[in-house]
Amino acid sequence: MEITDLKIRKMMTEGRLRAIVSITLDQMLAVHDIKVVQGEERLFVAMPSRKDEAGIFRDIVHPITPTARQYFETQILEAYSQQLALMQAETFAAVGETPAASESEENIPDAE
Repeated sequence: MEITDLKIRKMMTEGRLRAIVSITLDQMLAVHDIKVVQGEERLFVAMPSRKDEAGIFRDIVHPITPTARQYFETQILEAYSQQLALMQAETFAAVGETPAASESEENIPDAE
């Protein structure tokens, strides 16, 4: 099974939820509402879920094997990182800076 299309539907900067993603598998099956979440130690991918009668969230769709989960997480997080870098580059371009110049300015100690 292969991800043949991946779209970052929405990016967020507030809270732990960072993005909502949709993927297409083998040009045959679409999976929507995959979440990119900032955990305590790293970003992770949360599959679509729904709350059951007991108030517990259960995945609607999910990878069966650890290898499949790693494949999906790697592809989704790489696409998220690329989209984030693109958005940051556009922000710097809009204010007339380059990311390298901005970072170097932050590292210059104040002259006293």
